[in-house]
Amino acid sequence: MISRDPDLEGDLELAIGEFSLRPLGDGDAGELFDHFADPRVVEFMDIEPLTDIEQACHIIAWAETQRAVGAGVRWAIREAAGALIGTCGFNRIDLERGRRGEIAYDLAHDWWGRGVMSAILPMIVDFGFGRVALHRLEAMVTPGNERSGRLLRRHGFVAEGVLRDYGFWKDRYWDRIVYSRLAADRT
Repeated sequence: MISRDPDLEGDLELAIGEFSLRPLGDGDAGELFDHFADPRVVEFMDIEPLTDIEQACHIIAWAETQRAVGAGVRWAIREAAGALIGTCGFNRIDLERGRRGEIAYDLAHDWWGRGVMSAILPMIVDFGFGRVALHRLEAMVTPGNERSGRLLRRHGFVAEGVLRDYGFWKDRYWDRIVYSRLAADRT
């Protein structure tokens, strides 16, 4: 039987190899600010580089609200020594019209190309299809973000098409490439 509400309660701490995931919280504000202040990290995201720690606090408050109402979860990605090196999770979970979730992730520039997201993405996929019993996972990729597209394709996601002028940020409209993976696609 499929649960009506996603199970986003409890500690939700996950670990794989040298990496651990913990839901974003107030104690992450300083490191999150440093992370999202890097223009390379936010280049393809719908935010400008952060200029004030209050912006990081706002992101954390949004993540905590999403989790509290069962609409998503955002984890801090931490390396073995405990430093925040990125975030990942479900920006949105929709149970009413199709049991789907939108995944998203970002990583500190120093960690690009080191296999971090290749290690973590399967854990997020398993969480979505297993614990939350979703039918469909989606990821929205900004054109030009080839690294993200390659990662998703390597992990069984299919590019479905382009949503033209789908979002507005950084003073312009942006297309989004929709990637998906269905529970039936699990191998």
